[in-house]
Amino acid sequence: MEALILAGGRAERLGDAARGNPKPLVPVAGAPLLRYTIQRLAAADVTRAIVACTAGQEERFVRDLAGLGVEIVAAGEPEPLGRGGGLRFAAARRKSAGAVLAMNGDELLDLDYGALIRRHRELPAAATVVVAQVNSPFGVVELEADDAISGFREAPKLEHWVNAGVYVLGDEALTRLPERGDHEQSTFPALAEEGKLYAFRHTGAWLTVNTPKDLRRADEYLAAHPEWRPAET
Repeated sequence: MEALILAGGRAERLGDAARGNPKPLVPVAGAPLLRYTIQRLAAADVTRAIVACTAGQEERFVRDLAGLGVEIVAAGEPEPLGRGGGLRFAAARRKSAGAVLAMNGDELLDLDYGALIRRHRELPAAATVVVAQVNSPFGVVELEADDAISGFREAPKLEHWVNAGVYVLGDEALTRLPERGDHEQSTFPALAEEGKLYAFRHTGAWLTVNTPKDLRRADEYLAAHPEWRPAET
């Protein structure tokens, strides 16, 4: 099994906290962010990961992600291609046919990739999207019909499901990725309209690292969960 990883993020919102690193290589709890994902991919028998990064950063990604049992192929984009274009660019380096994992390289999920792949194969899906629920950024006030306040809840889970940035893409979905632009605004809406897009619900941890506050939370979470710790190079 192969994986396609989008790793062109420039960590602009992280500012000085990025320490000059591309976002997927920002240190979190002592290791590059993407290294945690590569270790989980290795546990799911993924043997090759194609990382779509900014041209000129290829050597860094290969070096910083080495030693986990997954061959790292860094595909440097000659110009920004967007997320869909980046996946298409990375997919051109594949060695195998059939379904492939695809994901953002700047997020952490305690996802069972094996279960995701098995579920995709059970479905009549061109692509399967991992979805998750997020917490409200605010506490909520519970109201009765007469506007009496019956209680409060601190940052509850919202009822809607959102795209968590991990997919299984079949051959049809791969051929329909845009050369430039975002697949979530082109390929996925078209597949959904045709009934070929399915969801895989994830209820575990999902950590995004977009701001210094996110980075502190990720550091704290990973420090409290040593089972996430990736192997040393």
